[in-house]
Amino acid sequence: MSVGAQLSGLYPHMSAVGAGTAEPLAHAPDASRLQMSLLDAVRLKAEDSGAVKQRFFAEEAPRVVQAARLLAQAFSKGGRLYTLGNGGSSCDAAHLAVEFQHPVTAGRPALPAVNLSQDMAMITAVANDIGFAHVYTRQVLAHVGANDCVVAISTSGNSENLLAGLAAAKRRGATTLGLAGGDGGRMAASADCDLCLVVRTDSIHRVQETHVALYHILWDLTHTLLASHRAPDPASSGSPR
Repeated sequence: MSVGAQLSGLYPHMSAVGAGTAEPLAHAPDASRLQMSLLDAVRLKAEDSGAVKQRFFAEEAPRVVQAARLLAQAFSKGGRLYTLGNGGSSCDAAHLAVEFQHPVTAGRPALPAVNLSQDMAMITAVANDIGFAHVYTRQVLAHVGANDCVVAISTSGNSENLLAGLAAAKRRGATTLGLAGGDGGRMAASADCDLCLVVRTDSIHRVQETHVALYHILWDLTHTLLASHRAPDPASSGSPR
């Protein structure tokens, strides 16, 4: 199959670009048109990504602050953050946890955060013995307490294992937060999720891009809210040791 035919199958809106040619892509007669289309795609996707973020934060800013307050309350009571997600959202769960454990901004203390997506031995054991819907429930029941906060990240809001994990966390008395996309799915409607922040777009990429900005902002706001509870740092004050 020619490069042009492959492009046409993958990207129907570009069917006129390089169609029917067997030449290498860089040397196809329509290579310049393809280049222009790709440059347009970069611009349009970047604009769309920015527009989705701006719309989300304009509409949801008060609830973002509310979520940060819930996180700060958990940490101030000595609680931990537990994060969970599937696929790309499991990477976001890992990213969120490491932001709190290993702050990149000077003066921000490390805070206890655990990514429940990371233990493959535990996940595969539970998935094999009971079912994938239970991989987070078992971990939540083993680790999460009433002072903790559990954050579930999902582009659809409909992942069974995340919903089950939130339900288990709620039974333990923990605070529960959700980051979702689309219409929020079952997570947004669940009584087991104290607060669900929904990026209202059908594009999984735009949801994930907004989630990254969202949890970076949540990290910053949480530290700001906790600032008044911090003990003075002798090293920063210049006092003798």
